[in-house]
Amino acid sequence: MATERPRYTVSVDKELFQKIEDFRFERRFQTRSEATVELIRLGLEALKREEEET
Repeated sequence: MATERPRYTVSVDKELFQKIEDFRFERRFQTRSEATVELIRLGLEALKREEEET
């Protein structure tokens, strides 16, 4: 299943890894990658809202 999406690797400590896994299972994402992309999207949206408030 080839994809045209860019790929990169991120290393995290065990605690952050577990938080990502908990988020994944709570939100029922099929893959860790999907959960990580959602966390990044949510973080970027939060940053944008912060910038708009200032």
